[in-house]
Amino acid sequence: MRIPVEMSFKNVESTAAMEGLIRERVDRLKRFHRGITACRVSVEAPHRSGNADAVSHRVRVEVSVPGKNIVVSRDRNFPQEEYDPYTAIRAAFTAAESQLKSHAGRMRRGRRHRVGPPHAVVERMFPDEGYGFLATRDGRQIYFHKNSVVNDRFDELEPGEEVRFEETDGDEGPQATTVAPIGEHGSHEMT
Repeated sequence: MRIPVEMSFKNVESTAAMEGLIRERVDRLKRFHRGITACRVSVEAPHRSGNADAVSHRVRVEVSVPGKNIVVSRDRNFPQEEYDPYTAIRAAFTAAESQLKSHAGRMRRGRRHRVGPPHAVVERMFPDEGYGFLATRDGRQIYFHKNSVVNDRFDELEPGEEVRFEETDGDEGPQATTVAPIGEHGSHEMT
C-alpha cells in the first residue's frame, strides 16, 4: 500500500524531480515502520539569510503512525551558487528515518511477553504424605508430589512461596510435573 503524501511548497518552485525525490523518500520510510498512515512534507525558502549571497531552506517532514506524529524540521543555508533544496530534503528524511526506526524499536520492546513456565504460590503442604497444592493466578489448585520438586527441595518449601511449574492432566485433575522455587532474585508478587 502506498503511503498518502501531502506536499506543500512556499517560496520554492516545485519541480517534477523534487516531487519525485520526496515520493521516493516517503516510500523508503516503510522500511523503518510498517504502520505509517500519512506523510506531510513542507519545503520553503522563508527568507534570505543576513548574507545576501546565501539562500535559506526549511524542510519539514511529519509522519503519522498509530498513536504518534513524528515531526522533523531541518534548516539549511546554502551559498547562492551552491543552492540545492534536494540536500535539505534528504537531510530531513534521514532524520525522520532515524526517529521512525527508534519508535518502531520501542514499540517492539513494549510488546514482548515473558515466555516460560507459569508461576504459582505454594498453598498447602502435607510433608508427612509427600505432596502439596499450588494456587495459580487464575484461582486453580494444582496437585504436586515431592518427586516433582527440583533438586529435592520439597522439605524447604513453605506455604506462600512462589514457584514455577509445569502442568499436566493427572488421574484426578491438574498435576504439576515440575515445581521449582523461584528464590530471592526471581520473586514476583502474586495477585
